[in-house]
Amino acid sequence: MGKEVRCLQSFGPTRRRSGGDEMTREAVATERDVVIQRLRDAGLRVTGGRLEILQLLTTGGHMDVEALTSAARERLGALTSQAVYEMLRHFLETGLVTKFERPGWPAVFEIAGAPHHHALCMKCGRVENVESNIPPTPRKGIRGWHIADTELLFKGECPDCRSARKS
Repeated sequence: MGKEVRCLQSFGPTRRRSGGDEMTREAVATERDVVIQRLRDAGLRVTGGRLEILQLLTTGGHMDVEALTSAARERLGALTSQAVYEMLRHFLETGLVTKFERPGWPAVFEIAGAPHHHALCMKCGRVENVESNIPPTPRKGIRGWHIADTELLFKGECPDCRSARKS
């Protein structure tokens, strides 16, 4: 039936864990320092909100504005969706993050990394990065076009939705 594809969980620093589920102070400090440096390299002022949103994306994969706002509020307190939209706009303009438009779902954001494609669950909206070769540009049907980018989207059912359906 469908072709299996290899999915990557995320790009960027991986959270290191010691013993159980708690991260070591060194890993947290290192991760935080990396995010601070990314902001500075992009010419952006380091603020608590920017730092938190970038850290969430570094460890959380693909997140929409609602999920980012909710998660950041847990740590920062008051934070509006509008403020998150503004931060994401700056991150997009400086190339820190990329935006993936999910047909039928809110857009999600992720840390910019190596070019990749996406798998989209048509039931729950889950998105995974897919390691796949870019197909060659077709020679017929697009005469005169200059192709700037290619994006493949694999649509289907994620493992969680598949197992829920079988239960």
